[in-house]
Amino acid sequence: MALGAAVGAIGTIVGAGGGFILVPALLLLEPRASPESVTATSLLVVWANATSGSLAYARQGRIDFRSGLWFAASAMPGAVAGALAVAWVPRRAFDLLFGALLLIVGGWMGVRRWHEGIREPVRGRWVVTRELRDREGNLFRYGYHFWKGIALSSAIGFLSSLLGIGGGIIHVPAMVLALHFPVHVAAATSHFVLAFAAGEATLVHAARGVIGWNETLARGALLAAGAIPGAQAGAWLARRLPGHAIMRGLAVGLVLVAVRLLLLGAS
Repeated sequence: MALGAAVGAIGTIVGAGGGFILVPALLLLEPRASPESVTATSLLVVWANATSGSLAYARQGRIDFRSGLWFAASAMPGAVAGALAVAWVPRRAFDLLFGALLLIVGGWMGVRRWHEGIREPVRGRWVVTRELRDREGNLFRYGYHFWKGIALSSAIGFLSSLLGIGGGIIHVPAMVLALHFPVHVAAATSHFVLAFAAGEATLVHAARGVIGWNETLARGALLAAGAIPGAQAGAWLARRLPGHAIMRGLAVGLVLVAVRLLLLGAS
């Protein structure tokens, strides 16, 4: 439960669901566990965390619900495919793949500049414009190409479900850099999308018998019990942190975890 609370708080701050912390932790704590069991446990916790965090972000008025529903619908087919494909991935390859992904994303995020508030308008066909004011009066104005949002969400749905991370560590920087979302809106909206994608992938694992009346369910339930209040604390803390601090902290954590997993996979 303590681990779940930490995962819930940190994951909600950055809009990543916490799977990027939980999967490596489970891989280290249970080296004999199968990738399928690890991802199923993680996705169950990510779903509980994302649902709790989304409620908190909704109260703050920082979720772009219209965009989030489109992104969630686009991610769902990939989430099902990823949940089915994980059974075919051997453990060593799983460690190396996950470590390489985190290293690339963490290094990329660490060197980029992050902007908040009003963004320059995007021009061209199929452009969606948004103006959002949160409960504290902060104004966020931005725009993005609709087809880019759909394509990114579809690809991220598959990859995140395959790795059991929920996708936020990829979706948040993609929304900021490719879709021009402000950091805080991206984190909140990504969390909203995660509630759908992780919930669907969890149901797939349950239907296949990976999550049942077994150790996977018991472990996931205890972690989720901690993640739910942790997500509320994380959403509260996110209001008091600047966007660049959120992204820099996430980048450092990703790189450290990536190095550890790559060493495990290579051993």
